[in-house]
Amino acid sequence: MGSKTPLYESHVEAGARIVDFGGWDMPLHYGSQKEEHHAVRGNAGVFDVSHMTVVDLSGPRVGDFLRYLVANDIARLDSHGRALYTCMLNEDGGVIDDLIIYFVGDNDYRLVVNAATREKDLAWIRKQAEAFDVDVVERAELAMIAVQGPRARELAAPCIAAEYRDSALGLKPFHAMQAAGWFVARTGYTGEDGWEIMLPAADAPTVWDRLLAAGVEPCGLGARDTLRLEAAMNLYGTDMDESISPLEAGLAWTVAWEPAERDFIGRAALEKQRENTGRQRFVGLLLEDKGVLRNHQRVVVEGVGEGEITSGGFSPTIGRSIALARLPAGDYDRAQVDIRGKLLDVRIVKTPFVRSGQVRIDI
Repeated sequence: MGSKTPLYESHVEAGARIVDFGGWDMPLHYGSQKEEHHAVRGNAGVFDVSHMTVVDLSGPRVGDFLRYLVANDIARLDSHGRALYTCMLNEDGGVIDDLIIYFVGDNDYRLVVNAATREKDLAWIRKQAEAFDVDVVERAELAMIAVQGPRARELAAPCIAAEYRDSALGLKPFHAMQAAGWFVARTGYTGEDGWEIMLPAADAPTVWDRLLAAGVEPCGLGARDTLRLEAAMNLYGTDMDESISPLEAGLAWTVAWEPAERDFIGRAALEKQRENTGRQRFVGLLLEDKGVLRNHQRVVVEGVGEGEITSGGFSPTIGRSIALARLPAGDYDRAQVDIRGKLLDVRIVKTPFVRSGQVRIDI
């Protein structure tokens, strides 16, 4: 038996199929993963993401610490409430984890890191924080609910205390606010609009029930994965890890090279890799034959070399098989994937595949 979120009993009562995910007992789906996927694209779905790790950092030098700890530059957070997506790197430039940082106050920031990397993340952060005298506090008493979809904020708004409701509805993307002990952020992992709400664990079951009563569909990890794949959002441990840098995982945009004097962990290694024109490409693939693209399938680029699918699957929105893959350097737009011994044609496409309910590629 794994760890359980405050909503575990709600999932069991709803008939969810429970699976292990990073040591947590989590819902895979509630009957139809495909229907849950379409609910998020067309209306609203709610995910229990309480397995994610919330960490609060504070201290007079917390800003200096974060500018050293992560590859993106938190100096870009020019007002309270703003959020930043970034990677935390090792000295070799490999990704220890990807995370979101929220600017809460002048000396206060909130981090949300992945569940499966919790222990190593906390150990790394605490080790690096010692030299900056920064307080590192895990907020294990909080639950986290993600409401996603074109009607997500509309349907979830009645759950927000009345005096904070208009402010929550007025949040810009990648902004957050405190709301009577809750933390409401306009962020997500589906390619759709919505909120991620951090709230006291005791409040979570009631809020979950209210959302379902309002017509929001409960969604599990299966739909979360197909949604994030369509949106070309990386999954840690699949699309990148400590042996892969952001430059090899399609995340070069999360590295702030300026100002040049900012010495973040892994910078020297990344600078050497940036000069290497032979580094691998990270691309989107669309299968042009019948079949399903899966993680770790071999990709063959004739006359160039071979690569591998990092994330693959069937896209319910597009009705075709799609994937993210790491391929050899070069200028080409077609390849073949080895599926059960047969080489099937794939086309290299610009990602995301789907965003805000709209297919973004030519099919």
